[in-house]
Amino acid sequence: ARHWAAGEGAPSARLMLDGRRVSLPGCGFAAATQIDNLDAHDGWQPSKGHAGAALLPALIAFAEAAPSVSGREALAAMVIGYEVAYRAAAALHATVSDYHTSGAWNSIGCTVIGARLRQLDDTALRHALGIAEYHGPRSQMMREIANPSMLHDGTGWGAPVGIYAVLAAEDGFTGAPAATIEFDDAAFAWDDLGVNWLTAQQYIKPYPVCRWAHAPIDAALRLRRDHKLTPDMIERVDISTFRYSAELNGDVPSTSPMAQYSLAWPVAAALARGRVGVDEVMEQSFTDPVLTGLTARIHASVDAAIDATFPDQRLANVSITLTDGTVLQSGPTEASGGPDPQPTETEVVEKYRAFAGAVLSEDRVLQIETAVIGLDGPNADFKAVLDILADA
Repeated sequence: ARHWAAGEGAPSARLMLDGRRVSLPGCGFAAATQIDNLDAHDGWQPSKGHAGAALLPALIAFAEAAPSVSGREALAAMVIGYEVAYRAAAALHATVSDYHTSGAWNSIGCTVIGARLRQLDDTALRHALGIAEYHGPRSQMMREIANPSMLHDGTGWGAPVGIYAVLAAEDGFTGAPAATIEFDDAAFAWDDLGVNWLTAQQYIKPYPVCRWAHAPIDAALRLRRDHKLTPDMIERVDISTFRYSAELNGDVPSTSPMAQYSLAWPVAAALARGRVGVDEVMEQSFTDPVLTGLTARIHASVDAAIDATFPDQRLANVSITLTDGTVLQSGPTEASGGPDPQPTETEVVEKYRAFAGAVLSEDRVLQIETAVIGLDGPNADFKAVLDILADA
């Protein structure tokens, strides 16, 4: 509200879970930063990142400023955002050497959502895409992995850039052609637009940590369950995985971002507590002597065969050496949550309830759930969802 106020006569939107009015980019920045800083959202594996964390804030911001938005129109706008953002990601990864954060490409998905809801013509749309791509944060992902912070995956800046691009193009600001859409070396990413639906190929993270840690968590949880393990039984844990996963933090975290970009810490939580939830990535857990002691006994290495499967798969093998000398092997394990198999509606709803129930009343959790699941109904009103979400 202090830094992103709406100018006189400018479109405005309510901050989610707050209610104060700010500019549309400000609404997008706040919501995207909140989502990105609890690392539990969705993704498409070849993108090596996340779209929904920016697209939903953009949808909320533009819908707030629109006279009306039906539930079906909101869903259509989100699907368009996913289809465009993930193709922009594929094009970017194929045409540049650096591994950029999601904000570098999910900004483009935010732009097409706004262009649809604000009914930009073809010329303004083309300029908006060029503006969004030019200003999208091409920040280096591995620098953030090495130094975890609230910058996270760049989405906090990707969303407002994509939103602002629409508003600027609407007012006559021009942009250069978007290379990841219009250049010849990007054409491969767009050939199947509207035919091959990437939206249906996503995963949804069950744990609020980097996706690269999910396969080891799943393997550890299964070994714990199958062998009735307790922390005092464990002498050493070895994780064989792909390179990016092995480069995640291996020490006891001192901040929530460090915990979310860690490998050893969430695996320790899985083995010690049988879960990796919100509490496990918050500061109150960082002094737990059981977790800190187990974290020190966890070691990661790169497996060449597993590394070759990335980014199409997120695999890991966990080996646990017990104090009696027994060695337990998980075998190659794929991260849960999708895309194959897709998480069920029940699994998604249960995850939502667990996360939302920690901070919202039971009545409000159910109210949001009912409104969102009913968005495809013929009379569903997305503005009603916004009213529930904006309440402080």
